[in-house]
Amino acid sequence: MLQEIREKIEAEIENLMQELNVELPARIKTAMEHGDLRENAEFKAAKERQGFVEARLNHLTSRMTELSKIDVNEMPYDRVGFGSRVKIRDLGMEEDFTFTITAGDFIDLDAGQVSLASPIGRGLLGAREGEEVGIQLPVGERRYRVLELSTLPQQLEGKGG
Repeated sequence: MLQEIREKIEAEIENLMQELNVELPARIKTAMEHGDLRENAEFKAAKERQGFVEARLNHLTSRMTELSKIDVNEMPYDRVGFGSRVKIRDLGMEEDFTFTITAGDFIDLDAGQVSLASPIGRGLLGAREGEEVGIQLPVGERRYRVLELSTLPQQLEGKGG
């Protein structure tokens, strides 16, 4: 999972660097050739995009730094954390949900991924299999039971789900 996230971030960084260093300078140069920059919408749009790309690159660089600090050997073996595959039961609705806890930028509910930064991710953090947790959601508090848990260390050993 860590390698997959690194690859996604690296690919996005590569695309943004291409845009920042090649495409945006060309757009800015073309816009500047049109004259008065105060009323030039193309110039303003390119400069705004440039600011966004620079901010996104800074964010992605810090995410790569955070990922490099993750030590799987220091992750809890029996509690929900980053990379855990979790099956929970919504005790009020009597429904089961299965998902993987991912890093903040990688949320894909269709693929069964929930961010560690989300209310459910934060609420389940540190929970053990069989444990009940109350999680405050926008619709109110919900109670969940952890039915199955496969932590990242377990998965890497080939012992988890």
